[in-house]
Amino acid sequence: MSAQYALSLIKFPALLVFATLVWSVNGNAATATGDAQNLDSLYRQVAASPIRTDDDRQVDASRKPVEFLQFANVRPGMLVLDVATGRGYTTQLLALAVGNSGTVWAQADKPRQELTKRLADHPQPNIIPVVRPYDDPVPDDAPKLDLITIILNYHDIAYMPVDRARMNQRLFGALKSGGHLIVIDHSAKKGEGVTVAKTLHRIDESVVLSELQQAGFKLEQEGDFLHNPSDPREQAFFHMKMPTDSFALRFVKP
Repeated sequence: MSAQYALSLIKFPALLVFATLVWSVNGNAATATGDAQNLDSLYRQVAASPIRTDDDRQVDASRKPVEFLQFANVRPGMLVLDVATGRGYTTQLLALAVGNSGTVWAQADKPRQELTKRLADHPQPNIIPVVRPYDDPVPDDAPKLDLITIILNYHDIAYMPVDRARMNQRLFGALKSGGHLIVIDHSAKKGEGVTVAKTLHRIDESVVLSELQQAGFKLEQEGDFLHNPSDPREQAFFHMKMPTDSFALRFVKP
């Protein structure tokens, strides 16, 4: 635990509970009882962590970090790969939830200054930045993973010169049996496929389902916590005054 983070615990007494759950030596406080209520408490403490940025909090209303962690069933000690880390919003949530006995590899196709700054401001030794191409995103020395996430970026990968079939096969091979892949993205209209991936930054949910099932993944659950039926699906998210209609898919490796 960094000195700066230790000081934050003094300033924010409620985080003593968070520290007990997440930064304990064995990293298994939340799972010791197997109590879902304890996990929900952990997730709320993660979302409230003072090391998260003001920019993060501004988008929390539309991205719903607690509901995301619940849907992904993140637990202390997990080994996680966050594909297309971007600013590190999701990476940091995952790292706080898995604690010091877990690890999050933050993959990007090139170094991300936002992630570098985030870690410089609040070092988290359980986050490992990884620069690798999207069609081969898994670190060579990574052990078998419990969880992989691709959050609001499958559509970007879809218009890049990426072999998505190869990428998905690598992700499938990287997971433990029973491990999960979470994909969340902005919904395109049905039948649009990937045709609006670059212009509207959206993708047809059926494309994601088909491509990942072809790689061997089984759909385990669909989440509705990011659905917005008022979204006509005709604009990019950065042009909208309301949250996009987004789908959330949880796949499992048999």
